[in-house]
Amino acid sequence: MSGFGRLLLAPKLRPFSILVAAIVVLGLIDRGTGYFFSLGTVFSVMQLFATLGLVALGLGLSMLVREFDLSVAGMVSLAGCIAVLTGVSHPWLGALLGVAAGIISGLIQGLIMTRLNLSSVGVTLGGLLTLQGLTYVLSGNQTVSYPNMAVALGLNAPLLHLFSVRSAVALLVFVLAALVMTYTYIGRDVIATGSDRRASRIAGLDTDRVVIGVFTASGASSALAGVLLSYSLGAASPAGLSDVLAPAAAAAIVGGVSVVGGRGSPAGIAAGVLTLCVLRSGLGAIGVPPYVHDLVTGGILLFIAILDAPDLMRHVTAWRLSRAERRAQALAETPS
Repeated sequence: MSGFGRLLLAPKLRPFSILVAAIVVLGLIDRGTGYFFSLGTVFSVMQLFATLGLVALGLGLSMLVREFDLSVAGMVSLAGCIAVLTGVSHPWLGALLGVAAGIISGLIQGLIMTRLNLSSVGVTLGGLLTLQGLTYVLSGNQTVSYPNMAVALGLNAPLLHLFSVRSAVALLVFVLAALVMTYTYIGRDVIATGSDRRASRIAGLDTDRVVIGVFTASGASSALAGVLLSYSLGAASPAGLSDVLAPAAAAAIVGGVSVVGGRGSPAGIAAGVLTLCVLRSGLGAIGVPPYVHDLVTGGILLFIAILDAPDLMRHVTAWRLSRAERRAQALAETPS
């Protein structure tokens, strides 16, 4: 592989390379018919981004500190239900209460993990089931309608024919997260905690506080996703978003977040989310069956796993050296 190819596949640039490649390939498949390269497809991509992006951001932040927040799926549904039930007359109040529920949930789970030294998988799995149970109780196991259609229409109102108010809010959250992670000590502490928690503690970093803060931010981000989606749909369902966890995890990994922590960025996560949204909307626009999206996503994840394999470069280097030695030996044995 050339030096330029290795640069494009480096962890920091890989999410953007995959996004560009997906757009180029879909454009070639479309062959100028206009089904893929259209304002409608862009708007659809951004609508998907508004929900999946905020959930992937919360999940990706937890992965940065070598944890995994399974509860994000339950929080999306619960926050949406809270907002719909309490925000009919005052939408801002419903949104505030929904996001507050996410903050409280993340804070509680972070405290349990750090104070009792427990794995995030077990704690957040319990959180997921608890949040789903609360959603069923609040909704009475039924879809709850939101009669304030002015809010729904406002959130879905197009901006420049490319975005909606909802997707613009999601983009703004990503920009804010990127600025915090890049230009403040918070980003440095998060990466240090995920890279080597023990060494960070020895250096004087309060890693427990970092983990609690990350899970609080994760809860807030996923809660905001649920509030915006439920308002925009004019309804909240206790089971309507139960399948958001797997796509969010896939988007974070495609976005360059390492499953062992310490590597990743909000910008990379955004690129990963856009890749999955482009594939889903683009493949649908050109008439490809829905299952192809899962096959393509699985192939991309397998490709990334192979690239990140710790022994890959060692095996590649050994193979190249062996090949060079055989070639040199063959030249030496060739009669002059």
